[in-house]
Formats: sequence, C-alpha cells, structure tokens
Amino acid sequence: MSITNPDARSLVADTRASVASYIKSGQPYIWLTAAAITVAFIITCALLVLTAARGLPHFWPAGLVQARYLQPGAPAVDVLAEIRSREEVTAARLKNAGLPVSEDQPLYERLLIKVGNRDLLGSDFRFVLSDWLVERSYPRDAVVLERMEWGNFHGFLESVRIDGKVVEGEAAWTAYRAAQGRVNELRERIRDIEKVQIGSVNYELERLRLAERRLQIEGKTPQSHPDAYAELAARRKEQDARYQQLREQLVDLNREANRDTVTMRTVDGQLIEMPIFKLVDGYRPNAMGTFEKLGHFFAKVWSFVSDEPREANTEGGIFPAIFGTVLMVLIMSVIVTPFGILAALYLREYARQGPLTQAIRIAVNNLAGVPSIVFGMFGLGFFVYFIGAGIDRAFYPEASPAPVFGTPGLLWSSLTLALLTLPVVIVATEEGLARIPRSIREASLALGATKAETLWRVVLPMASPAMMTGLILAIARAAGEVAPLMLVGVVKLAPSLPLDGNFPFIHLERKFMHLGFHIYDVGFQSPNVEAARPLVYATSFLLVLVVISLNVTAITIRNRLRERYKALDH
Repeated sequence: MSITNPDARSLVADTRASVASYIKSGQPYIWLTAAAITVAFIITCALLVLTAARGLPHFWPAGLVQARYLQPGAPAVDVLAEIRSREEVTAARLKNAGLPVSEDQPLYERLLIKVGNRDLLGSDFRFVLSDWLVERSYPRDAVVLERMEWGNFHGFLESVRIDGKVVEGEAAWTAYRAAQGRVNELRERIRDIEKVQIGSVNYELERLRLAERRLQIEGKTPQSHPDAYAELAARRKEQDARYQQLREQLVDLNREANRDTVTMRTVDGQLIEMPIFKLVDGYRPNAMGTFEKLGHFFAKVWSFVSDEPREANTEGGIFPAIFGTVLMVLIMSVIVTPFGILAALYLREYARQGPLTQAIRIAVNNLAGVPSIVFGMFGLGFFVYFIGAGIDRAFYPEASPAPVFGTPGLLWSSLTLALLTLPVVIVATEEGLARIPRSIREASLALGATKAETLWRVVLPMASPAMMTGLILAIARAAGEVAPLMLVGVVKLAPSLPLDGNFPFIHLERKFMHLGFHIYDVGFQSPNVEAARPLVYATSFLLVLVVISLNVTAITIRNRLRERYKALDH
C-alpha cells in the first residue's frame, strides 16, 4: 500500500533516517553487548548461589525428629533422624516399588531422612513416606555425635566415664563436652607426633638408607671407607633413639586419650559404649539457639576448609586438596609465564615475518583447541616415562627400582598444565606487544639504547598488562582441569603434603590432591552417595572461590601495571 500524504511520507523517511543513523552510531551493539554480559553475570551468580544453597546447609545443625514409622503390613520402627529433603511422588511409582499405597491418593510426600548409626542399621539414609511417619517430636536431649568412622551417631546420652568415674544425668553432658575438648587437644598432639615428628624421622632414615645404597653402588665398602659408614651408623642411631622416645610419648598419649568413654542409648533402647577418642564432636541440635547454631555452622565450615578428609572423602575436610590446587597453579604460573613471554617476544620482535612465522602462529592457536586429555597422555609419556626416568637413572640410582621422578607427581602436573595454557599466554602477550606504537621503540633506539635494552626497559613493561591478562586466562583454565591431572600426579588421598619441614621443603616428586579431582571422586566414586552429595556442592563452591581469588589477585596486579604505564600509551 502506497502512502499518498506528503507529511506521512516525510515522517516515514525521517524515521528511517533516524533508525539508520542510530544503527550506524553503534549504540544497538553496545546495548546488545551489555545485555550479553548481564546474562553471563546472572548465570554465574546463579551457579554460585545454587552450589552454595546445596552445599552450605550440610554444615547447619539440623533438628532431630523422633517418630514412629508405621508402614502397613510391617512392624513399627522408631526413628531419630534429620529430615534432609522432601519430594512429591506419584502413587503409581510407589506401587511399582512394592509399597502398599492407595491409588485414591494420587501424590504422596516422600522424605529423605538421615538416621545415622550406619554401623547398626547398615545405611544412614532412608526414604520414608511422610504419611506413615507419625508421633513426631523434637526431644531437646537428642544428641548427634560426629565420629571418626561410620558417620554420625543419633541417640540419647546415658552416662560418661571420666577416669573411671561414671557421670549420669544432666551433668553427663557437661562432663562429655569438657572431655571431648581435652581429647581433641590430645588428638592434635598425637597427630603432630605421628605425621610431623615421626614422619620427619622416617624421612631422615630413608635418606640415610639411600645414602648407604649410593656408597654401595659407587663400590665404597665399609672396609675402604669406614668413616662414611660410621657417620651413617651414628646418624641412624640418633634417629632410632629419637623414634623410640617419640613412640613412648605416643603410647602415653594414646592411653590417656582412650581412657574416657561415653554410653549412648539409641531410639530403640540399645546401649552403646564408645571411646570419646573415636568422636570428633557432639551437639544437641534441638536445644541450640540461633546464635549457637551460627557458631556451630562457622566452626564446621572452618573444619571443612582446614581438616583432612576421612571416610572415603565423605567426611572431614579438604585442606590437602585446596593446598595442592593452589600450589600446582602457582608452580604452573611460574613456569608458563617466562616461556610464553619469550615465545611471543621472539615471534613479534625478532622472527622474520613470513609464511613460516605465520604457520607457527596458526599452530599455536590450534594447540589451544587440543583436548586436555591429550596433554595428559603427552605429559605421562614424555615427562614421566622419558624425562623422569632419565633423571632417576642419572641422579637417583640408589632408589632403583622404586621411582623418584619417574612417576606422576606435582612437577609433571605443573609442566603439563603449563603446556596446556602456553598458547593462551603467547597469544595475549603478542597482542600486547602489537599494540605498542613503533614510534616508542624508535625513540628509545634514537636515544642510544640497544634493541635488547628497549625491549627490557620500555616494551615489556608497557606490555605487562597484556601478559597478566594471558596469565589470568591460564590460571582460570588450569585451576579447573582434571582429566590430564589424573594421569600425571593427582590421587584420591595423599599421605603427605608436597610442602613440609623436611629438606628440600618442597617435594616436586610427590603426588597431591586437587579440588577438581576431589569433586569427581566424591561425586562418582563414593560408596555413600547421599552423604557425598552436599560435599560435592560445597567443594565446587570452594573451587570457584579459589579460582576467583587467584584471578582477582592477578587482575589487581594487572590494573596497577596498567595505571603505571597508561601515560606511556598516549
């Protein structure tokens, strides 16, 4: 349909001109980019909220409900449990599962409850129908005991035996809390002796054994070199004496720690006596106020962050995984940064720009798209079996046939991830070098500086923000990688940290724990799925926080460098 009115035609033409001018100004693209960033930010925040909401309630002291479970056609069962989740299930689904439900009621509420007492009941999680869980109450004297093994124990405190004296009634709870604090202090002292002091003795004894083995390999016998063997024997005798002294201390501490016991009564009337040394903590959730629960929550979060895992990684903390992740990323950053910068510097400043250089750049860009598991296979074959085995033959013949560096470890994991992230650093650094005006280089050369001095004192400082951008991207990718690490150093549980007080203090040959692999192991290899589920979310949330912390640190350094050299950019 044509427009005959001149004013209308003029209005349409003006409108079209305005729209065309608006599009040419670039404003729609700015708003589109802002919308995309907003959506990405909202998705990221939603991910953090989801992981936090699913993981952090695990540390909150949930109330214990005492009830009778009356399933038709089955004997009544007394339960004392935490209600973990609720869901609606159709009657047809329950009927297919063999439950005697009525189809007149289309939906039933099903509860997931944590009954604890896994050693007595076989499993500590059960699904029950809410309609059949009757006579509910929340007794204030119900107790949750967190144990070293077998998960939590739910029951009622009957008595406490302290140094042979039995305490009953309400005073038993006060006596137990005091005894638990004392036992926890003893456990820390025992752990220090076992893992730190005796570990140091064993480490030194192993070094002496290897030193003696080296003398034998070199053909030095006790007859030809009596002084060397005598020195080793004296040092071994000194370590043996120290070990015996520590063993005596350990026996005394264990005797004192296992002295006190607690007697608990289950909801069905069984009396169970257990050493307080086998317990980690105990609390009465139904008798706790809001501030007490908050204190308990933060204490458990700190324990999760600072303690070691136990019970197939479904209990305890994840400190070794945090430590291993951060240490590996730091070592990877120290390795990848200089190599990436040198490679970019050569390609941009020294290499003749031609087909060969362009082919190298294409290869570097393609390398960034190689699956990470391929890097893991390369690291295992080249670093571990080739370089590591060569290092063992050249420098550690006394350890043969046990490998030292010829086995997956922290060093090879860091090198593998350095190769994985190297293209990112090269590309980012090259982009930064390309943005520096040629006139600045020429001015430096005109003032008498050499090309090397120009690069070192002028070009590289101005390109440092771009280098930090490459490092930020490398950290973000390396911290979350799991597949290659499973081949070159990460394990389910590492007995020792790669950093300790024994010379040379940082042990690059040791295997280590990693947050990403810990998530995989707990989520997919755990024998207790329901207990592991909240820990998967909590560990995922913590991994994101670790990555954010590392990135924020690098971004802060980059911004300071950018402000410092902003004047030179103009």
